[in-house]
Amino acid sequence: MATASLSHQMHLSDRHFRSVSELIENQVGIKLPEAKRLMLEGRLHKRVRALNFSGIAEYVDKLFDEGLPESELTHLIDVVTTNKTDFFREPSHFTFMTDVAVPSLVKAGGRQELKVWSAAASMGMEAYTVAMVLDDMARNSRPFRFRILGTDISTAVLSLARQAIYTRDMLAPVPTEFVKRYFLRSKDRNSDEVRVVPELRRMTNFMRMNLMDSRYPIDRDVDIIFCRNVLIYFDRETQRKVVERLCSHLRPGGYLMVGHSESMIHSLVPGLKQVQPTIFRV
Repeated sequence: MATASLSHQMHLSDRHFRSVSELIENQVGIKLPEAKRLMLEGRLHKRVRALNFSGIAEYVDKLFDEGLPESELTHLIDVVTTNKTDFFREPSHFTFMTDVAVPSLVKAGGRQELKVWSAAASMGMEAYTVAMVLDDMARNSRPFRFRILGTDISTAVLSLARQAIYTRDMLAPVPTEFVKRYFLRSKDRNSDEVRVVPELRRMTNFMRMNLMDSRYPIDRDVDIIFCRNVLIYFDRETQRKVVERLCSHLRPGGYLMVGHSESMIHSLVPGLKQVQPTIFRV
């Protein structure tokens, strides 16, 4: 009987699922369909145990009855957001950056510094991939400076991004010469951890930001924005607003790169020119 009662306490009722899913959609634009209920239950269990609640029902009731502290909202967002990322994910984007985007941007007006924004930075792999590619280009062509900003809604993954510590298996997509040049092995030879070299870490900053915000605290002369595999979680109107805001931070001629399932965004924003299926220019 006690086992059945405990099992019930750890389930998410229809009412509580609606409350949490509506909150998440309002705060970060992510829809949680019924098919995601078990996933949400599983991810909430750890938070419930950490706060010593008797079950998910008590956790959700307290959140909504007593008001949601900003700190707990941050934890809740960390719990439900998915942060799938890899080094050199969708490599065609980095090939385009090397062959077309960066040469054209550096040449335009004789510019000496590039600004790149990773708008869904997760654990930092995308931002550090950009850093490796740009540093390699600067070594092998006309020198230029660059700055990279990574933003994400999740404080948990941003903490990992700032640490820049990864396991060697995560480096599988990274070219061998880049692994040797841009990663340091742990002093503990029994550890499989590596860390991005300080030179690249200094070029790369991270901060928390919500793409649902009406304004972004970002420079308005960014050269390249990566916002990949995020828009798919938003409805069409939210996609339009987010893409408009992103584009307002690109300098004329700047590029926006999105995921393969997001290639139709050019129909949302007038003046956004499609260069390749997932690459756009303002």
